[in-house]
Amino acid sequence: VQLVESGGGLVQAGGSLRLSCAASGRSLSTYIIGWFRQAPGKEREFVAHIIWASSRITYYADSVKGRFTISRDTAKNVVYLQMNGLKQEDTAAYYCAAKLRGRSWSNVDYWGQGTQVTVSS
Repeated sequence: VQLVESGGGLVQAGGSLRLSCAASGRSLSTYIIGWFRQAPGKEREFVAHIIWASSRITYYADSVKGRFTISRDTAKNVVYLQMNGLKQEDTAAYYCAAKLRGRSWSNVDYWGQGTQVTVSS
């Protein structure tokens, strides 16, 4: 599976961005797709995930709950991360990842190359 992120950029606090993760290479029916982020000097952290086979099953980190929404378009093979109410602390490189269902996120099968999100005051 190849994962390619896009949609990052510079936005003012309170603004919105939508990240995309385009997947190719094989069926995602047995995968969970997640978004992670890593700020300078910090460890990579989980943001949200969605079960590809059932878009109703999603999970969010407490820090983004109510502000971010993860979704997927099966026709386009794309997972989105809609980010609203952005805060300066959301500034990070955002990564898309895929893992097989049943595994933990410590066993990621595929990573994207990342896209930078910068939130200014």
